[in-house]
Amino acid sequence: MIKVIDGGVNAAKGYTVASVRAGIKASSTKKDMALIKSEVPAVAVGTFTKNLVKAAPVQWDSNIVYNVKKAQAVIVNTGIANAATGAEGLKNCETEAAKVSELLGIPAEYVLTGSTGVIGPQLPMDIILSGAEKMAPLLSSEREEAHEAAVAIMTTDTQPKEIAVEFEAGGKTCTIGAMCKGSGMIHPNMGTMLGYIMTDTAVDYDIALKTLREVIDVTFNMVSVDGDTSTNDTVLLLANGLAENEVIADEGKDLETFKAALTAVCEFLAKNIAKDGEGATRLFTAHVTGAPDYETAKVLAKSIITSNLSKAAIFGTDANCGRIFCAMGYSGAEFDPMKTDITMSSKNGSIKLIENGMFLTFSEEEALNILQPDEITAECDIKSGDFEATAWGCDLTYDYVKINADYRS
Repeated sequence: MIKVIDGGVNAAKGYTVASVRAGIKASSTKKDMALIKSEVPAVAVGTFTKNLVKAAPVQWDSNIVYNVKKAQAVIVNTGIANAATGAEGLKNCETEAAKVSELLGIPAEYVLTGSTGVIGPQLPMDIILSGAEKMAPLLSSEREEAHEAAVAIMTTDTQPKEIAVEFEAGGKTCTIGAMCKGSGMIHPNMGTMLGYIMTDTAVDYDIALKTLREVIDVTFNMVSVDGDTSTNDTVLLLANGLAENEVIADEGKDLETFKAALTAVCEFLAKNIAKDGEGATRLFTAHVTGAPDYETAKVLAKSIITSNLSKAAIFGTDANCGRIFCAMGYSGAEFDPMKTDITMSSKNGSIKLIENGMFLTFSEEEALNILQPDEITAECDIKSGDFEATAWGCDLTYDYVKINADYRS
Protein backbone atom coordinates (compact mmCIF):
# COMPACT_ATOMS: atom_id res chain seq x y z
CA MET A 1 0.00 0.00 0.00
CA ILE A 2 1.29 3.45 -0.96
CA LYS A 3 0.44 6.23 1.44
CA VAL A 4 0.83 9.94 0.66
CA ILE A 5 2.26 11.73 3.69
CA ASP A 6 2.89 15.35 4.58
CA GLY A 7 6.48 15.82 3.48
CA GLY A 8 8.90 17.07 0.90
CA VAL A 9 12.34 16.32 -0.44
CA ASN A 10 13.80 15.55 3.03
CA ALA A 11 11.00 13.20 4.12
CA ALA A 12 13.04 10.00 3.81
CA LYS A 13 15.52 8.92 6.50
CA GLY A 14 18.93 10.56 6.38
CA TYR A 15 18.16 13.61 4.22
CA THR A 16 18.48 17.26 5.18
CA VAL A 17 17.84 20.38 3.14
CA ALA A 18 18.45 24.13 3.27
CA SER A 19 17.75 27.14 1.09
CA VAL A 20 18.80 30.78 0.97
CA ARG A 21 18.57 33.99 -1.00
CA ALA A 22 22.10 34.38 -2.35
CA GLY A 23 21.25 37.31 -4.63
CA ILE A 24 21.87 35.85 -8.08
CA LYS A 25 19.32 38.21 -9.67
CA ALA A 26 19.33 41.69 -8.19
CA SER A 27 15.74 42.24 -9.35
CA SER A 28 14.43 39.30 -7.26
CA THR A 29 13.83 39.03 -3.53
CA LYS A 30 13.02 35.29 -3.35
CA LYS A 31 15.31 32.50 -2.25
CA ASP A 32 17.43 31.32 -5.16
CA MET A 33 19.57 28.41 -3.93
CA ALA A 34 18.89 25.03 -2.32
CA LEU A 35 21.11 22.30 -0.90
CA ILE A 36 20.22 18.67 -0.20
CA LYS A 37 22.46 16.29 1.74
CA SER A 38 22.26 12.56 2.39
CA GLU A 39 23.73 11.36 5.67
CA VAL A 40 25.51 8.57 3.79
CA PRO A 41 26.53 8.04 0.16
CA ALA A 42 23.50 7.07 -1.92
CA VAL A 43 22.97 5.19 -5.15
CA ALA A 44 22.52 7.98 -7.71
CA VAL A 45 20.64 7.62 -11.00
CA GLY A 46 19.17 10.19 -13.33
CA THR A 47 17.72 11.11 -16.69
CA PHE A 48 18.68 14.15 -18.69
CA THR A 49 17.66 16.33 -21.61
CA LYS A 50 17.97 15.02 -25.15
CA ASN A 51 18.54 18.57 -26.39
CA LEU A 52 21.96 18.58 -28.11
CA VAL A 53 22.67 21.86 -26.31
CA LYS A 54 23.35 20.55 -22.81
CA ALA A 55 23.95 22.86 -19.86
CA ALA A 56 27.13 22.43 -17.82
CA PRO A 57 25.26 20.91 -14.82
CA VAL A 58 23.76 18.27 -17.12
CA GLN A 59 27.25 17.33 -18.28
CA TRP A 60 28.59 17.31 -14.71
CA ASP A 61 25.72 15.26 -13.30
CA SER A 62 25.72 12.79 -16.21
CA ASN A 63 29.31 11.87 -15.42
CA ILE A 64 28.46 11.25 -11.75
CA VAL A 65 25.30 9.28 -12.49
CA TYR A 66 26.80 7.05 -15.19
CA ASN A 67 30.36 6.67 -13.92
CA VAL A 68 30.62 7.41 -10.19
CA LYS A 69 27.10 6.02 -9.54
CA LYS A 70 27.02 7.47 -6.01
CA ALA A 71 26.13 10.90 -4.64
CA GLN A 72 25.69 12.55 -1.27
CA ALA A 73 24.64 16.14 -2.02
CA VAL A 74 22.82 18.26 -4.58
CA ILE A 75 23.23 22.05 -4.88
CA VAL A 76 20.81 24.02 -7.05
CA ASN A 77 20.54 27.63 -8.16
CA THR A 78 17.92 29.62 -10.05
CA GLY A 79 18.33 32.81 -12.06
CA ILE A 80 21.12 31.57 -14.35
CA ALA A 81 21.05 28.27 -16.26
CA ASN A 82 24.82 27.82 -16.71
CA ALA A 83 24.08 26.80 -20.31
CA ALA A 84 26.02 27.90 -23.42
CA THR A 85 28.90 28.67 -21.03
CA GLY A 86 31.58 26.39 -22.48
CA ALA A 87 34.58 25.13 -20.52
CA GLU A 88 34.21 27.90 -17.93
CA GLY A 89 30.68 26.75 -17.12
CA LEU A 90 31.85 23.19 -16.50
CA LYS A 91 34.76 24.48 -14.41
CA ASN A 92 32.25 26.41 -12.32
CA CYS A 93 30.37 23.17 -11.57
CA GLU A 94 33.67 21.67 -10.43
CA THR A 95 34.40 24.69 -8.22
CA GLU A 96 30.88 24.56 -6.77
CA ALA A 97 31.21 20.83 -6.00
CA ALA A 98 34.61 21.39 -4.38
CA LYS A 99 33.12 24.04 -2.10
CA VAL A 100 30.26 21.77 -1.02
CA SER A 101 32.79 18.98 -0.51
CA GLU A 102 34.79 21.22 1.81
CA LEU A 103 31.73 22.42 3.72
CA LEU A 104 30.11 19.00 4.20
CA GLY A 105 33.17 16.79 4.41
CA ILE A 106 32.21 14.58 1.48
CA PRO A 107 33.99 13.72 -1.80
CA ALA A 108 33.58 16.34 -4.55
CA GLU A 109 32.64 13.59 -6.99
CA TYR A 110 29.60 12.92 -4.79
CA VAL A 111 28.23 16.45 -5.31
CA LEU A 112 25.56 16.97 -8.01
CA THR A 113 24.79 20.46 -9.30
CA GLY A 114 21.68 21.99 -10.87
CA SER A 115 20.92 25.34 -12.46
CA THR A 116 17.89 26.95 -14.06
CA GLY A 117 17.24 30.40 -15.46
CA VAL A 118 18.58 32.53 -18.28
CA ILE A 119 20.79 30.78 -20.85
CA GLY A 120 24.14 32.43 -21.61
CA PRO A 121 25.59 34.22 -18.56
CA GLN A 122 28.30 32.64 -16.43
CA LEU A 123 27.44 31.86 -12.82
CA PRO A 124 28.49 34.63 -10.40
CA MET A 125 30.75 32.30 -8.46
CA ASP A 126 31.35 34.63 -5.54
CA ILE A 127 27.58 34.68 -4.92
CA ILE A 128 27.18 30.94 -5.53
CA LEU A 129 29.98 29.99 -3.15
CA SER A 130 28.74 32.43 -0.53
CA GLY A 131 25.28 30.88 -0.85
CA ALA A 132 26.75 27.42 -0.26
CA GLU A 133 28.52 28.68 2.87
CA LYS A 134 25.25 30.11 4.21
CA MET A 135 23.26 26.92 3.55
CA ALA A 136 25.64 24.32 5.01
CA PRO A 137 24.91 25.15 8.68
CA LEU A 138 21.18 25.46 7.98
CA LEU A 139 20.66 21.87 6.74
CA SER A 140 17.58 20.46 8.44
CA SER A 141 15.16 17.54 8.34
CA GLU A 142 12.25 19.82 9.29
CA ARG A 143 9.17 19.81 7.04
CA GLU A 144 9.21 23.58 6.58
CA GLU A 145 12.76 23.49 5.23
CA ALA A 146 11.65 21.11 2.47
CA HIS A 147 8.87 23.49 1.51
CA GLU A 148 11.25 26.46 1.47
CA ALA A 149 13.62 24.54 -0.79
CA ALA A 150 10.78 23.72 -3.20
CA VAL A 151 10.00 27.45 -3.34
CA ALA A 152 13.68 28.35 -3.79
CA ILE A 153 14.07 26.33 -7.01
CA MET A 154 11.04 27.98 -8.70
CA THR A 155 11.48 30.38 -11.62
CA THR A 156 8.26 31.27 -13.44
CA ASP A 157 6.39 28.63 -11.42
CA THR A 158 3.46 30.06 -9.46
CA GLN A 159 3.52 27.32 -6.82
CA PRO A 160 6.00 24.83 -5.35
CA LYS A 161 5.75 21.19 -6.37
CA GLU A 162 6.54 18.60 -3.70
CA ILE A 163 5.27 15.26 -2.42
CA ALA A 164 6.20 12.38 -0.12
CA VAL A 165 4.94 8.80 0.09
CA GLU A 166 5.46 5.79 2.33
CA PHE A 167 5.35 2.12 1.38
CA GLU A 168 6.64 -1.21 2.64
CA ALA A 169 9.50 -3.21 1.15
CA GLY A 170 11.01 -6.28 2.79
CA GLY A 171 9.03 -5.65 5.94
CA LYS A 172 10.51 -2.16 6.33
CA THR A 173 8.80 1.21 5.97
CA CYS A 174 10.37 3.09 3.06
CA THR A 175 9.84 6.71 2.05
CA ILE A 176 10.22 8.74 -1.12
CA GLY A 177 10.32 12.54 -0.88
CA ALA A 178 10.56 14.75 -3.93
CA MET A 179 10.39 18.25 -5.34
CA CYS A 180 10.56 19.67 -8.84
CA LYS A 181 10.26 22.90 -10.73
CA GLY A 182 8.84 23.45 -14.17
CA SER A 183 6.42 25.84 -15.80
CA GLY A 184 7.80 26.92 -19.17
CA MET A 185 10.19 25.45 -21.76
CA ILE A 186 8.53 22.11 -20.99
CA HIS A 187 8.46 19.37 -23.60
CA PRO A 188 10.64 16.73 -21.97
CA ASN A 189 12.29 13.83 -23.72
CA MET A 190 13.54 12.58 -20.37
CA GLY A 191 11.97 14.34 -17.43
CA THR A 192 11.20 17.90 -16.47
CA MET A 193 13.15 21.08 -15.95
CA LEU A 194 14.58 20.07 -12.56
CA GLY A 195 13.39 17.18 -10.39
CA TYR A 196 14.93 15.79 -7.21
CA ILE A 197 13.72 12.50 -5.72
CA MET A 198 15.20 11.22 -2.44
CA THR A 199 14.46 7.80 -0.95
CA ASP A 200 15.77 5.72 1.93
CA THR A 201 14.98 2.52 0.02
CA ALA A 202 17.91 0.16 -0.55
CA VAL A 203 17.97 -0.53 -4.28
CA ASP A 204 20.58 -1.78 -6.73
CA TYR A 205 22.00 0.82 -9.15
CA ASP A 206 21.01 -0.97 -12.36
CA ILE A 207 17.51 -1.68 -11.08
CA ALA A 208 17.12 1.94 -9.90
CA LEU A 209 18.21 3.33 -13.26
CA LYS A 210 15.98 0.97 -15.26
CA THR A 211 13.00 1.71 -13.00
CA LEU A 212 13.48 5.48 -13.14
CA ARG A 213 13.66 5.43 -16.93
CA GLU A 214 10.48 3.35 -17.18
CA VAL A 215 8.62 5.63 -14.78
CA ILE A 216 9.84 8.82 -16.47
CA ASP A 217 8.55 7.54 -19.80
CA VAL A 218 4.95 7.35 -18.58
CA THR A 219 4.97 10.44 -16.36
CA PHE A 220 7.33 13.37 -17.00
CA ASN A 221 7.77 12.37 -20.64
CA MET A 222 4.01 12.73 -21.09
CA VAL A 223 3.98 16.43 -20.16
CA SER A 224 4.14 19.39 -22.49
CA VAL A 225 3.55 23.07 -21.88
CA ASP A 226 4.99 24.72 -24.96
CA GLY A 227 6.87 22.18 -27.07
CA ASP A 228 10.34 23.43 -26.05
CA THR A 229 12.83 20.94 -24.59
CA SER A 230 15.15 22.70 -22.14
CA THR A 231 18.95 22.60 -22.13
CA ASN A 232 18.88 21.80 -18.39
CA ASP A 233 16.24 19.06 -18.01
CA THR A 234 17.31 16.81 -15.14
CA VAL A 235 15.65 14.26 -12.87
CA LEU A 236 17.84 12.77 -10.14
CA LEU A 237 16.99 9.87 -7.83
CA LEU A 238 19.12 9.20 -4.76
CA ALA A 239 18.62 6.02 -2.71
CA ASN A 240 20.63 5.89 0.53
CA GLY A 241 19.33 2.56 1.88
CA LEU A 242 18.70 3.84 5.42
CA ALA A 243 15.28 2.15 5.53
CA GLU A 244 17.38 -1.03 5.89
CA ASN A 245 15.21 -3.16 3.65
CA GLU A 246 16.90 -5.98 1.79
CA VAL A 247 18.44 -4.45 -1.33
CA ILE A 248 16.00 -4.56 -4.24
CA ALA A 249 18.15 -6.18 -6.90
CA ASP A 250 15.73 -8.10 -9.12
CA GLU A 251 12.12 -8.53 -10.15
CA GLY A 252 9.57 -9.25 -7.46
CA LYS A 253 6.96 -7.78 -5.16
CA ASP A 254 9.32 -5.24 -3.57
CA LEU A 255 10.36 -3.87 -6.95
CA GLU A 256 6.73 -3.68 -8.06
CA THR A 257 5.86 -1.68 -4.94
CA PHE A 258 8.89 0.59 -5.29
CA LYS A 259 8.03 1.25 -8.93
CA ALA A 260 4.39 1.98 -8.10
CA ALA A 261 5.44 4.43 -5.38
CA LEU A 262 7.91 6.15 -7.70
CA THR A 263 5.23 6.34 -10.39
CA ALA A 264 2.78 7.95 -7.96
CA VAL A 265 5.37 10.57 -7.03
CA CYS A 266 6.37 11.37 -10.60
CA GLU A 267 2.79 11.44 -11.92
CA PHE A 268 1.77 13.89 -9.20
CA LEU A 269 4.67 16.19 -10.03
CA ALA A 270 4.16 15.87 -13.79
CA LYS A 271 0.48 16.82 -13.56
CA ASN A 272 1.34 19.80 -11.40
CA ILE A 273 3.92 21.00 -13.93
CA ALA A 274 1.26 20.91 -16.64
CA LYS A 275 -1.33 22.61 -14.42
CA ASP A 276 1.19 25.33 -13.55
CA GLY A 277 2.25 25.92 -17.14
CA GLU A 278 3.19 29.53 -17.83
CA GLY A 279 0.02 31.61 -18.01
CA ALA A 280 -2.16 28.50 -17.76
CA THR A 281 -5.70 28.51 -16.38
CA ARG A 282 -6.53 24.85 -17.04
CA LEU A 283 -4.95 21.43 -16.85
CA PHE A 284 -5.60 19.74 -20.21
CA THR A 285 -5.41 15.93 -20.15
CA ALA A 286 -5.58 13.61 -23.15
CA HIS A 287 -6.49 9.98 -22.44
CA VAL A 288 -6.24 7.70 -25.45
CA THR A 289 -7.71 4.19 -25.18
CA GLY A 290 -8.32 1.26 -27.50
CA ALA A 291 -4.86 1.40 -29.07
CA PRO A 292 -3.09 -1.62 -30.62
CA ASP A 293 0.10 -0.81 -28.62
CA TYR A 294 1.35 1.69 -26.06
CA GLU A 295 3.46 3.68 -28.53
CA THR A 296 0.41 4.46 -30.69
CA ALA A 297 -1.56 5.66 -27.68
CA LYS A 298 1.42 7.72 -26.45
CA VAL A 299 1.97 9.49 -29.78
CA LEU A 300 -1.72 10.33 -30.12
CA ALA A 301 -2.06 11.63 -26.56
CA LYS A 302 1.01 13.86 -26.84
CA SER A 303 -0.09 15.20 -30.21
CA ILE A 304 -3.40 16.30 -28.71
CA ILE A 305 -1.95 18.17 -25.74
CA THR A 306 0.78 19.85 -27.83
CA SER A 307 -1.63 21.22 -30.44
CA ASN A 308 -1.70 25.01 -30.10
CA LEU A 309 -5.17 25.11 -31.61
CA SER A 310 -6.50 22.54 -29.14
CA LYS A 311 -4.82 24.41 -26.26
CA ALA A 312 -6.38 27.69 -27.40
CA ALA A 313 -9.81 26.06 -27.61
CA ILE A 314 -9.45 24.81 -24.04
CA PHE A 315 -8.57 28.35 -22.93
CA GLY A 316 -11.65 29.69 -24.70
CA THR A 317 -13.94 26.90 -23.39
CA ASP A 318 -14.71 26.12 -27.03
CA ALA A 319 -15.91 22.56 -27.74
CA ASN A 320 -14.01 22.54 -31.04
CA CYS A 321 -13.19 18.84 -31.06
CA GLY A 322 -12.22 19.08 -34.72
CA ARG A 323 -8.90 20.48 -33.52
CA ILE A 324 -8.31 17.43 -31.35
CA PHE A 325 -9.29 15.06 -34.17
CA CYS A 326 -6.99 16.95 -36.53
CA ALA A 327 -4.06 16.70 -34.08
CA MET A 328 -4.58 12.95 -33.89
CA GLY A 329 -4.55 12.74 -37.67
CA TYR A 330 -1.19 14.44 -38.16
CA SER A 331 0.49 12.73 -35.18
CA GLY A 332 2.10 10.05 -37.34
CA ALA A 333 0.32 7.27 -35.46
CA GLU A 334 -1.76 4.80 -37.48
CA PHE A 335 -5.44 4.53 -36.50
CA ASP A 336 -8.83 4.34 -38.19
CA PRO A 337 -10.59 7.73 -37.96
CA MET A 338 -13.91 6.05 -38.73
CA LYS A 339 -13.69 4.01 -35.51
CA THR A 340 -12.77 6.95 -33.28
CA ASP A 341 -14.85 8.47 -30.47
CA ILE A 342 -13.97 11.76 -28.72
CA THR A 343 -15.58 12.76 -25.43
CA MET A 344 -14.81 15.86 -23.36
CA SER A 345 -15.12 15.52 -19.58
CA SER A 346 -14.59 17.41 -16.34
CA LYS A 347 -16.01 17.41 -12.82
CA ASN A 348 -19.15 18.91 -14.39
CA GLY A 349 -19.83 15.82 -16.49
CA SER A 350 -18.98 14.55 -19.96
CA ILE A 351 -20.20 15.06 -23.50
CA LYS A 352 -19.46 12.96 -26.59
CA LEU A 353 -18.62 15.14 -29.59
CA ILE A 354 -17.44 12.59 -32.16
CA GLU A 355 -18.63 9.01 -32.59
CA ASN A 356 -17.15 6.60 -35.14
CA GLY A 357 -15.46 9.54 -36.85
CA MET A 358 -18.65 11.56 -37.21
CA PHE A 359 -19.39 14.93 -35.62
CA LEU A 360 -22.42 14.72 -33.32
CA THR A 361 -25.09 17.30 -32.67
CA PHE A 362 -24.70 18.47 -29.09
CA SER A 363 -25.83 21.22 -26.74
CA GLU A 364 -23.36 24.15 -26.84
CA GLU A 365 -24.67 25.22 -23.43
CA GLU A 366 -23.94 21.80 -21.93
CA ALA A 367 -20.49 21.70 -23.55
CA LEU A 368 -19.67 25.17 -22.21
CA ASN A 369 -20.60 24.04 -18.70
CA ILE A 370 -18.36 20.97 -18.97
CA LEU A 371 -15.40 23.03 -20.20
CA GLN A 372 -15.61 25.62 -17.39
CA PRO A 373 -13.60 23.84 -14.62
CA ASP A 374 -9.82 24.12 -14.35
CA GLU A 375 -9.22 20.45 -15.26
CA ILE A 376 -10.45 19.19 -18.65
CA THR A 377 -9.94 15.76 -20.22
CA ALA A 378 -10.22 14.65 -23.83
CA GLU A 379 -11.18 10.95 -23.87
CA CYS A 380 -10.27 9.45 -27.25
CA ASP A 381 -11.14 5.82 -28.01
CA ILE A 382 -9.72 4.43 -31.27
CA LYS A 383 -11.22 0.95 -30.73
CA SER A 384 -8.28 -1.06 -32.04
CA GLY A 385 -6.79 -2.78 -29.00
CA ASP A 386 -6.32 -2.78 -25.23
CA PHE A 387 -3.52 -0.24 -24.76
CA GLU A 388 -3.89 3.29 -23.41
CA ALA A 389 -1.81 6.36 -22.56
CA THR A 390 -2.33 9.65 -20.76
CA ALA A 391 -0.61 12.97 -21.48
CA TRP A 392 -0.87 16.23 -19.56
CA GLY A 393 -0.72 19.78 -20.90
CA CYS A 394 -2.38 23.12 -20.34
CA ASP A 395 -4.30 25.79 -22.18
CA LEU A 396 -2.57 28.48 -24.23
CA THR A 397 -3.29 31.95 -22.89
CA TYR A 398 -2.38 35.57 -23.52
CA ASP A 399 -0.18 35.49 -20.42
CA TYR A 400 2.12 32.84 -21.88
CA VAL A 401 3.32 35.31 -24.48
CA LYS A 402 3.65 38.11 -21.92
CA ILE A 403 5.74 35.97 -19.56
CA ASN A 404 8.15 34.87 -22.27
CA ALA A 405 8.39 38.27 -23.94
CA ASP A 406 9.70 39.68 -20.64
CA TYR A 407 11.63 36.63 -19.41
CA ARG A 408 15.13 38.15 -19.14
CA SER A 409 13.89 41.24 -17.33
